[in-house]
Amino acid sequence: MPRVKGGTVTRKRRKKVLKLAKGYRGSKHRLFKTANTQVMVSYRYAFRDRRQVKRDFRKLWIARINAAARLNDISYSKLMHGLKVAGIDINRKMLAELAVSDAKAFSDLAEQAKSAIAK
Repeated sequence: MPRVKGGTVTRKRRKKVLKLAKGYRGSKHRLFKTANTQVMVSYRYAFRDRRQVKRDFRKLWIARINAAARLNDISYSKLMHGLKVAGIDINRKMLAELAVSDAKAFSDLAEQAKSAIAK
């Protein structure tokens, strides 16, 4: 049987990997073997961080809500409990946005939470 050259397929695959490795430092964007290794690691980081970014934003929102709540003389946990008892269903992202951009609205929510806990 005649020999089959796989040049075009191999070249296409390698060019695809090197294109993905664009912007990497040193041999990681020039040499196929190191570029391929780094691209695979990058895929793992991307997979991990798609989940981690959700955790990081939740932490940030909680920190912002806690800071604003303490300015209104209530702790984060009591604020969240008070809002739940008062029947106010608002997520942490929106609460954090109110804490940053509209302090008056946030303090009104904090007062409602305090009065709901007191009852």
